[in-house]
Amino acid sequence: MIVPLEHVIILSLIIFSIGILGVLIRKNAIIIFMSIELMLNAVNLSLVGFSRYYNSVDGQVFVFLVMTLAAAEVAVGLAIIVSLFRNKKTINIDEMNILR
Repeated sequence: MIVPLEHVIILSLIIFSIGILGVLIRKNAIIIFMSIELMLNAVNLSLVGFSRYYNSVDGQVFVFLVMTLAAAEVAVGLAIIVSLFRNKKTINIDEMNILR
């Protein structure tokens, strides 16, 4: 049973939209980073879907590239969050003026 490309694209669009809403609405830094990860996973899903549809491996290679980028983003982001929490005792985005 093969999932049609349209279903994969629609699911990817829904996941990406949830990620965008999380970035725009929330003020907690951890939630924002999780939303960015959600958006990257939506892109990965669409890349794998297109790769399967066109019988090519190129999309799956890009998925590994995006996963590497996501791992680096998590490492740097969590370091910033820990630094902010140590100084301000909060992870609210509105109080990040200490990093200026």
